[in-house]
Amino acid sequence: MGLAAQLPDDAVVTRGRAADWREAIRLAGRALSATGVATDAYTDEMIAAVEKHGPYIVVAPGFALAHARPSPAVLRTGISWVSLAEPVEFGSDVNDPVRLVVGLAAVDHDAHLQTMAELAGVLADEELLEALIAAPTPAAVRELLSAGSSNREEEETT
Repeated sequence: MGLAAQLPDDAVVTRGRAADWREAIRLAGRALSATGVATDAYTDEMIAAVEKHGPYIVVAPGFALAHARPSPAVLRTGISWVSLAEPVEFGSDVNDPVRLVVGLAAVDHDAHLQTMAELAGVLADEELLEALIAAPTPAAVRELLSAGSSNREEEETT
């Protein structure tokens, strides 16, 4: 299942507002809860992971992959998508400030590998990433993700 198919409207926040990294993760967590992917407890687990391990979730310039270990708070594997109106600092020396937070909940360590591979493709395409961050609606996010996925598939077959 492609990224676009994993993102119903309730899983996407465009131009979200967060005063700090905790609020940015809460936005991602609320979207996971709204779509039945995880309970509110998972949001607390994502925040606790950053408090314990530091900003390791800021994996690329301007991008954070909010997640925690599989737990009973994860109901099914899924993602949420939060673009921020104003970037926030997570404490990463190299990749701050963050403008896009993707929440990831997985029922086990293998369940999210395909999603991670697709996200890597998005991160590698700076033009697509900029367009996704600026997308005004969930439908626009899905459309861009679908187009980006189709373009990558075409490149792989040529």
